[in-house]
Amino acid sequence: MSIKSKIGMALATTALGAALIGGGTFAYFSDSVQTNAAFAAGTLDLNAAPTTIIDVNNIKPGDWMNRSFDLKNDGSLDISKIDLKTDYTVTDANGNNAGEDFGKHIRVNFLINADKADGVIWYTTLDQLKNMTPDAIAGNFWSQWFGERGGKLAAHSSDKLYVQYEFVDNGQDQNKFQGDKLELKWTFDGKQGAGEAK
Repeated sequence: MSIKSKIGMALATTALGAALIGGGTFAYFSDSVQTNAAFAAGTLDLNAAPTTIIDVNNIKPGDWMNRSFDLKNDGSLDISKIDLKTDYTVTDANGNNAGEDFGKHIRVNFLINADKADGVIWYTTLDQLKNMTPDAIAGNFWSQWFGERGGKLAAHSSDKLYVQYEFVDNGQDQNKFQGDKLELKWTFDGKQGAGEAK
């Protein structure tokens, strides 16, 4: 064997030995596991039925109208708080209201039930209601209106609410409101409760 062959063989043997030693250095036991997670957000779905609570014509001072409607939570989360926002527009039929607001003469009586006059929880005029903050409104009647639920509306539940609208006869000349029309819009805004451990 020539010296070149011997040197080549020695180098090959050295490389093989190094590979075996190096490969053995990285031999170890191993195991693995995979975990998964899923997050699905719940829903708030506040509805009213009917959406037109009242549509009445030919009212005069002293008239009152009892109406009911359902607030429904069709979502998967409880509604912890409901804010009521009031807005309305007045059409002055004769142009003689002289800046007086028809909404000051329409009173809203929030009732416990449909037919008992002594069941008024709270009352106010539309103009006052329009200018109140949601927290002030809630503090006056929300918890009583929702009974034992304390102002909350559970998922997949509903509550029947009763309202009486009254064109207040103030004993003075109210002729300026003849033919006037008031379009009322109530917006119920449902909010979730505080976060909790799941």
